Order: sequence, then structure tokens, then C-alpha cells
Amino acid sequence: MTAGTPSPLEQEALWKGPAGHAWVDTREVLEQLFKPFESLFIEAVRAAGAHRVLDVGCGTGSTTLAVARHLGSTGQCVGLDVSTPMLAVAREQAEAQHVAARFIEANAETHAFEPASFDLVMSRFGVMFFDDPVRAFTNLRRAATRDARLCCIAWRSPEENPFMTTAEKAATPFLTNIPPRLPDAPGQFAFADPNRVQRILEQSGWTDITLRAIDVPCTMPARSLARYVTRLGPVGRVIQELDEQARAKLVDTLLAAFSPFVHGDEVRLTAACWRIEARAPTVAT
Repeated sequence: MTAGTPSPLEQEALWKGPAGHAWVDTREVLEQLFKPFESLFIEAVRAAGAHRVLDVGCGTGSTTLAVARHLGSTGQCVGLDVSTPMLAVAREQAEAQHVAARFIEANAETHAFEPASFDLVMSRFGVMFFDDPVRAFTNLRRAATRDARLCCIAWRSPEENPFMTTAEKAATPFLTNIPPRLPDAPGQFAFADPNRVQRILEQSGWTDITLRAIDVPCTMPARSLARYVTRLGPVGRVIQELDEQARAKLVDTLLAAFSPFVHGDEVRLTAACWRIEARAPTVAT
């Protein structure tokens, strides 16, 4: 375990605790920000002719619910996550929207899936947090039917996603305890290196692996920016420790740093991602 990288237990505790609650508190903002990805997964379901779908790292369930609505009575989408508070919201939303989605609180690396139970495994920004990605993708491959499809979205490099690192850069003069982002460590940019992703999937037994760079325009209301930058990410986790005066000064600095992304009453950014696709073998392995 590298310095500054949470252990698997610490990371799970983070998602069950502060990070999970932060996502719940900003759910509406994040669902709007990442809504463009929902149609991508519905397209993947159609292309695969899938009826039994697993959504890995489903969080508060927006992608799970979108796919479940699309499938209707012809199939089922199951969401998987380790975060208790996020899954509580996902289940509430499924009930409120009368969507027949199911949710499992478990770790994809270790969960005892029923073998060959899904014909599509998908994930929006959920697979980069695996402590042992080969173990996780091997487990997911065993949960997939023969010739099942894999479709995951992961961030490309920090340099290609300046919006996602602006807060840390702006906060550096004020905060000395921001956890560093380490290459290949579990976290937002763990899958930035396409060669590493290729190796992980090959070692996990997936075939026909492709990574395609996609640039997805995303937006959120400008009024939500302060809430976004003070609740999420590395800065959001440590800003709470500041006194009121220091916190107010830092928020002003952060909002000024994000000004290039603000256009009137809207924040605009481009999510530079990998669309990762693969296929389970046609024979048992």
C-alpha cells in the first residue's frame, strides 16, 4: 500500500461514511452532471441484446434505474455498491419511481455471484476503485454468461480533465493535508493508462478488449458549484476541518479558480473518458 493511499478497509469505510454521505447530499447535482452517460449504457444494452444487467459501483442508482426502465418487464438491472447510504437512496428512488431494480451491498472483488447470471456488466466511474482489479474483473467475468459484454466508463488522465483537479490546485496554498493522487492507485484516475487497463482485463480472462476515447459534454447549475467543490473529492473531505473564516476564504479562492468553466448560470465541462468494452469467453474458463 503506497503512502497516502487508503487501505481496502479504509476505502470501504470512506464510501460507507463521509464520501458516501457527500454523494447523497449532492445527488441531484451529480445525476444532472453525469446524465449524458445514461443513454450510452442504454445503447450498450440494445447492442448486446442484454436482459440481465449488472451495474458495478452503482452509487445512488441513476444508471441502474435508467437501464431498468429501458428493460421494463423484459429483463432486470441489478446495482452493486459498498456504500450503505448511497444504496439506501437508490432503493428509495426505485420504490418512488416504481422501477423494478434490485440493489446489492457488496464488494465486486469478493461477492459470491451466481455463476453466469448476467449478459451485460456495466459501470459508470465505479471500477477504478478496486483494490485488486484483476481479482474483481475475474469475479465479474465468472458472474457473466458466455459471450456476455462488458461496458465501463472510466476517466482518462488528470491532464485531460482539468475540471476534476482545479479544486486541488487552487487549495494547495491553503491545505497541506490533501491526499495525493498516485498513479495506478485505487481512485478516480486509476484507469488513465489504457495499456494497464488492457493488461488487467486480459489477466482477468476477458476477450475482444477495446478502449475508445470519448469526450462527453456535461453541465450543472452554476448555483451548485460551491456545494460541489466543498463536499466532493479530496478538497471536500478536508475543507470541513477549517475554521469558518479560513473556510470562507478558501471557498472564494476555489470559485474564482473555476470561473473558466462558468458560462452564465451554467457550469460546463468535458468529461474525457475511456469507453472500455470487452467480451466474456464463449467457452467456460
